Amino acid sequence: MSLYQLEREGDVDELLSLLWESDSPAVRRRAAEVLGRTGTDESAELVRGVVRAARTDDEPAVRAAAIDALDELGPSAIDRLLVEMTGAEVGDEADWVTARRYVRALSADPPELRMAAANALGRLGDERNVSGLVDALCDEDARVRARAADALGRIGDPRAVDGLVALLTDPDAEARRAAADALAGVGTDRALAALLGLLDDASEPLRVIAAGALGDAGDERPVSRLAAALADESDAVRRAAALSLLELLSNAPRERSHAVREAVVAELADAGDEAVVSPLVDVLSEGTRRPQRRNAAWLLGRVAVADDVAERVVDALCDALADEDASTAQFAATSLATLGGDAVERRLLGVVGDASAPPTARSKAAFVLGRIGGERSRETLGKVRDEATDEEVRRSVFAALAKLGGPA
Repeated sequence: MSLYQLEREGDVDELLSLLWESDSPAVRRRAAEVLGRTGTDESAELVRGVVRAARTDDEPAVRAAAIDALDELGPSAIDRLLVEMTGAEVGDEADWVTARRYVRALSADPPELRMAAANALGRLGDERNVSGLVDALCDEDARVRARAADALGRIGDPRAVDGLVALLTDPDAEARRAAADALAGVGTDRALAALLGLLDDASEPLRVIAAGALGDAGDERPVSRLAAALADESDAVRRAAALSLLELLSNAPRERSHAVREAVVAELADAGDEAVVSPLVDVLSEGTRRPQRRNAAWLLGRVAVADDVAERVVDALCDALADEDASTAQFAATSLATLGGDAVERRLLGVVGDASAPPTARSKAAFVLGRIGGERSRETLGKVRDEATDEEVRRSVFAALAKLGGPA
């Protein structure tokens, strides 16, 4: 059984077996990551199992993944690791006492203990711990530097900016990426300026890191630069910029959401060429994160579509009508209705008339045709009304015919 299936079924016992017994470090690392998402710190056996991997696995990458999994599982899980590694019991103590103990652990051996301490300090989120974490940005172990940066991003204190900017040139890619994400999390003008400056860097990896991190900025400030990055010579940079624009739509605080959406649409609305549209189509067709795919479906209906890319856009949106995520499918339908035109109508007629197509897709195709169709749509929908056996499809066809003035 695959790790994906084990995660879907929440099979903690089998995942723990893989974490302890698999000969593949990659499988053990993935098992740890999945356990962090699947379990809770209420399961003592699970916590003990992941702690064991964090302490004893031969591979540094597996130990690091286990520590991050403990952090995801909850406070008591990471505390259990610190107790086992330091020998000091955790009692009912104030947060500041716990934090002081974690800060001391930032300078302890082994490096896994320092990693766990950095994760724990980030979870506590106390600004009084910033100086200790900034010092940890210079740790000899790149894994510690990366987790210290992540913790500082969670805390969001501007005093960390200088250290995080310096870490952007770290020899370790994970540390650089964590620094960029943390700067976006801090979100001050100076922090964002450092990331925006990297979009012009000669190094493609740095441009990718910067473009990817700016999606966490939380407001519209990076929009114009990310839109410009959609024309970067690097496909990786273009994709990172597109994903960040979609992340901005998802992550903006409620009070900034409208402004962010307006800014994104304003930047992209008149630029429906391959550089803008292609990354959005790729996200909708191949992406795995639902919020990004929903926003891609929504945004594709609001950018001007040049003739040479229109077919790809229409195909992607029509395929998304059958998406298992109802919101993505609905956004795809409304975008098709917004685009309209002969090409959209022809493609939707193929969907609604295909008896083997998923009923949800046929139903949504009928909905759109009821808004944009003409005589050709009335004729096809009339045939589908007489032949369709699925009740959802029949109801949608009747509603579409009513809008088009066809016979009920």
